[in-house]
Amino acid sequence: MSAATAAAGTPGPPSPVLSISPVVLAAPGRAVDLQLRVSAPTIGDKLPVILLSHGQGPSNHLSSLNGYAPLANYWAAHGFAVIQPTHLSSRTLNLAPDTPGAPLHFRSRAEDMTRVLDGLDAIEAAVPQLAGRLDPGKVAVAGHSMGGHTASLLLGTRLTDPQDGTEVNLAEPRITAGVLLAAPGRGGDALTASTAENFAFFSSTDFSGMTTPALVVAGDKDASAHLTVMGPDWHADPYHLAPAPKTLLTLFGAEHGLGGVSGYDVAETTDESPERVAAVQRLTWAYLRSELYPGESAWQAACEELTSGPGAVGRVEAK
Repeated sequence: MSAATAAAGTPGPPSPVLSISPVVLAAPGRAVDLQLRVSAPTIGDKLPVILLSHGQGPSNHLSSLNGYAPLANYWAAHGFAVIQPTHLSSRTLNLAPDTPGAPLHFRSRAEDMTRVLDGLDAIEAAVPQLAGRLDPGKVAVAGHSMGGHTASLLLGTRLTDPQDGTEVNLAEPRITAGVLLAAPGRGGDALTASTAENFAFFSSTDFSGMTTPALVVAGDKDASAHLTVMGPDWHADPYHLAPAPKTLLTLFGAEHGLGGVSGYDVAETTDESPERVAAVQRLTWAYLRSELYPGESAWQAACEELTSGPGAVGRVEAK
């Protein structure tokens, strides 16, 4: 992306995208080696990096390196290198239910991202077209649903491991900005009985240590009744319960899929809306550009265009 485009606060025309998978990182002690998809523009250097964590869901393949193309493709076409792991919770791996950490592998999900950052040189070596083009000093994390929980842990959220009672602190200081998309909220009495019983790690979620700047994206129709008794407001907890600086984008009419961010034309999207996806693409891109490159006007420009006036797709608040 040219300096003139960045200064104007707009994404500019998309670049062709190079996407390669699987890139495999050796992972001693992990149930299987770590498989990645790496997507990047075919041009440009010193590319900022987005680590993208997939959610869960009924589909067989969206919860893997093969999901979230609407986000990965857009971000890559507009100047980011996007790295997507297949977490151990993915159905594509078909791991035994007694695999340590099952079923959601909350701890190893975050550890996957630290492993990626430790292995950036190996990733560049495995993808010759990327050699010398990544900027390890500009790293963000993004995640949808359970991936949002993973991202929050990397940004500083803590919890108590229900297996041994120890505090879990997986904060990654090399990550300097984040985007939480339809992420889980607080535990305690906000959870349904089944969530508290089957996913006990949610119960002790503590956002007070999530100090890294983050954009929290929530749909005002995302009730997630299988997880919480609090309704759509639950997904705004990472904003309200974490310290500043934080920004909340509440999307009007959006359900858990936020219009369809997990894949193109997927059956599990209950609020299919290409227009909403386009807004999420633009706003998340703009937020990360402005956070990673202080002084850029991308976020201000996107908010003025998309969250003001009678055609606003949502509302923004910040602290």
